[in-house]
Amino acid sequence: MPELPEVETTKNGIEPYLVGSAVETIVIRQPILRWPITPELPERLEGQVVRSVSRRGKYIGVHTDIGTMIVHLGMSGSLYLVDKNTEALFHDHVDIVLNSGKCLRYTDPRRFGSILWTEEDWLQHSLIQSLGPEPLSDEFNYEYLVAKAKSRKKPIKTFIMDSKVVVGVGNIYANEALFKSGIRPDRHAGRISSKRLSLLVDNIKIILSDAIQQGGTTLKDFVGGDGKPGYFKQSLSVYGRAGSACLNCEKELMESRLGQRSTVFCPFCQK
Repeated sequence: MPELPEVETTKNGIEPYLVGSAVETIVIRQPILRWPITPELPERLEGQVVRSVSRRGKYIGVHTDIGTMIVHLGMSGSLYLVDKNTEALFHDHVDIVLNSGKCLRYTDPRRFGSILWTEEDWLQHSLIQSLGPEPLSDEFNYEYLVAKAKSRKKPIKTFIMDSKVVVGVGNIYANEALFKSGIRPDRHAGRISSKRLSLLVDNIKIILSDAIQQGGTTLKDFVGGDGKPGYFKQSLSVYGRAGSACLNCEKELMESRLGQRSTVFCPFCQK
């Protein structure tokens, strides 16, 4: 699934082409994604000039003078630019055609994403308002995580993947940050020392920043806003490497399931 670095990469890729462009028309080939696409989206968005593009968690906001189109990429979605005359393929569900001759195309094989419209403050939308802090913001810091983790019996990996605790630390990056911090993913969040939680905060920021710089991690369907894959996969230390040698101690990496998600760790380096 596209995680925060992939969504940020997408946002950064499409932003230069959208801002200042007017929407000529919207083509909806499949109106039912995770939820139905807001029916009035074409009526509201056509003719509007895109003023800005932003991200909150894994949601992308495309802002106009009268409202915001909210996009979530779901499990397999992509947003990317093509020329407006480019033939659509089977999973190309929505086209936002711009007056520049470009087309913002939404592709989603599994149809778990969403495209919604709001004329209110998009940050107060029911899907967004309860999200935790951005992991790369000053709000996500040592003091915050220590306070949130206090007395919690939830496994630390599941805990940092909770979007109400912090947004965007998905499965890939949780595995990597915990390995870099030397913390077993199944340790109870409330039983980890404040010193180690401080290290975890730092490593979450480092790993997510590195992934954004490298365009995200390409696993199966994801491509960035320019249609190109991300390259952070080449830097993964544990995710997808179960049974391989640990890069630190050369012992075998183990795999387990936490919260129905694949969890890879080194039983010798992570305590």
